[in-house]
Amino acid sequence: MITIALSKGRIFKETLPLLAAADIVPADDPENSRKLILDTNKSDIKLLIIRATDVPTYVQFGAADLGVAGKDVLMEHGGGGLYEPLDLKIAKCKLMTAGLVEPRPRISSRLRVATKFTNVARRYFESRGEQIELIKLYGSMELGPIVGLSDLIVDVVDTGNTLKANGLKPVDHIADISSRLVVNKAAMKMKYEQISAIIDQIGSAVS
Repeated sequence: MITIALSKGRIFKETLPLLAAADIVPADDPENSRKLILDTNKSDIKLLIIRATDVPTYVQFGAADLGVAGKDVLMEHGGGGLYEPLDLKIAKCKLMTAGLVEPRPRISSRLRVATKFTNVARRYFESRGEQIELIKLYGSMELGPIVGLSDLIVDVVDTGNTLKANGLKPVDHIADISSRLVVNKAAMKMKYEQISAIIDQIGSAVS
């Protein structure tokens, strides 16, 4: 049995054609189904539908053999126990710092940064020799600077329209983001032929 971890939304929709190239077609539409485990046209392949941020964890600990996750999520997770054989070149965006178009005086002696990517933010600012105060948020990052909670945010930016609509602007580019295929290291050894075939077929479709 091969289990593939996916999340709902943009990544799932953009992954479907790549799965189809490997002759893997889900039996149900996850957007309309309450099932968390979906059957496919292959009796030995299942899809797990989970939160995007949980995909690397499920794959790392062997609850899924493969998964599709954004590079932002993988950078935050750290990538332990995973192979990352393919850049799928889908769901592209940028991971950036952002702040007010008209910055206010600094809130405290240390730069305050609000983000859900706390590990990424810490590493990035440490690489610049800056000490920061991190504030963990799970959504609506743009509010941080607006209400005086933080000086900057670290978040993914697609068009930049949300930043602009809230009086913010991109500041520093941290990384280009796209979705990656990840594989559990133990599964790669134990199910080498099956997993290699899927990687090759998806890789051909990406190319």
